[in-house]
This record gives sequence, C-alpha cells and structure tokens, in this order.
Amino acid sequence: MKRGPIGIFDSGLGGLTVVKAIQRDLPQERLVYFGDTARIPYGTKSPDTIVRYSKQIVRFLLKTEKVKAVVVACNTSSAWALKAMRETFKVPILGVIEPGARAAVEVTRNGRIGVIGTEGTIQSEAYPDMILRLMPTARVFSRACPLFVPLAEEGKLTGIIAEEVAKEYLKPLLKDKIDTLLLGCTHYPLLKKTIAKVVGPKVRIVDSADETARVLRTNLETYGVELSGPGSAKYYVSDLSRKFKVNAQRFLGSPIGQVDKVFIEKY
Repeated sequence: MKRGPIGIFDSGLGGLTVVKAIQRDLPQERLVYFGDTARIPYGTKSPDTIVRYSKQIVRFLLKTEKVKAVVVACNTSSAWALKAMRETFKVPILGVIEPGARAAVEVTRNGRIGVIGTEGTIQSEAYPDMILRLMPTARVFSRACPLFVPLAEEGKLTGIIAEEVAKEYLKPLLKDKIDTLLLGCTHYPLLKKTIAKVVGPKVRIVDSADETARVLRTNLETYGVELSGPGSAKYYVSDLSRKFKVNAQRFLGSPIGQVDKVFIEKY
C-alpha cells in the first residue's frame, strides 16, 4: 500500500483543481482521479445517496488501483460522507473541508469569515461548523454561488459576465465586513482572479484545493507513507462526454492523457 497511488475523486471536473495542487506539491506521486460525471451534481442528492456514491468510488479506487490514500475533492461528499467512509475503509481518507476551514481561521484578522460554495455544501453547514469548532469566537457568513460552476466549466473566468455574477454573490459578504473568503467549491479557484478583483486586496482568499494538498503532504509524512517516484496521473469517469477533455485541460492547465469510462454502480 505504501507504494500505491493516491486516489482523488469528485462529482465531476472540479476536483481537478485539487489534482493540480497535489501535482505541484507532490510531483513524484502517482495519482488516480475519478470524476462521477454520470451522476453530477451531488448537491441536489440526499445525504444517503451521497454516502452510497462515495463508498462505491472508494471501493473502485481500492479494488482496481490499490490506492494508499483517498482525497475527497468534493465538498458535498466531504460534508455528508467523510465520516461514513472513514468508518468503512481502513485507508487514510482526507476531505477538503477541514484543511480549508483551518487555513481560514489561521489567516483571519477580525474573525469574520465568508464561505462560498454550492447549494448542497452551504446547506450542510459543514464549513461553519468546522470553523466554529476551531475558532468559537468567529463569525461565519455563508453564501451559495451556483452560477460559478457553469462559468468555470464554460471557461468564462474573467470579463463582464463573470464580474457581474461575482458582484451579485459577493457584495453582501463585503457588507458583512469579512476579511477572509473561503472558496468552498473546487471549481471556484478557476475564478480566483475575478473573485479577488471584486472583493479587493483587503480580503484574503483561501483556496481549499491548495490547503488540501498541503495537508495531504503532511499526512503522508505522518503515516510514514513512501513517496512513489516518477509522477503520473490516470483519469476515470462514469460518463465520458466530448467536452470532458477540453474542460479537464482548462482545469489542469496542461494536456490530459487517456480517460477511461467506468460503470461505477457495480462497486
């Protein structure tokens, strides 16, 4: 297991921002990514369904790739299914919520933290719960930003449309006098330039993808897991559309190799 790859999964494309961050921090690791593109979005599903989907994916990663650790690069799955996965599987499993929350608590100066994410992530209240556990005096202001996902996937990352949508979502958080903004969806780092322009230089932006990669490295060292050697990446999806490779290359910022389709329901 120590020489196995690291498994990473998401409901779709967003988790590729986590892949990119891990490749930067752990370039010698072998990575296996699974995007559940046939069943996206997770945010509209019940918690029971999200748990079932998440367990199926971990079983697939363990059975076919013998991964040594799993990164849940989906905020909704991290919110609803992380505990159940850790109780079911012995492999180390890391979600994106605690690393992001911990980083937000570390950088805030006034204790007023904004959290943006999908409807499902915001409704779970997983980020406020974790932030308040780490910093009981914090004030957390959450807002769902559902249009950010299609903007990211269509490549509308800057310009008038992206800025107007960002203003609509973020101006109420600025009125709440936040000094830290946590990007609680793995799609949102692609829009970081536009988000930063709207919130201004006084608001620190915390990227959960970057923080998860940093914590993963620490955890691998803590578990005594060996670094694998020459880095590589394999990609699996539950439904392969014509646009997947185009969008994936936008998320990764580099060409993507072969993508294999998997019937995930059998796991």
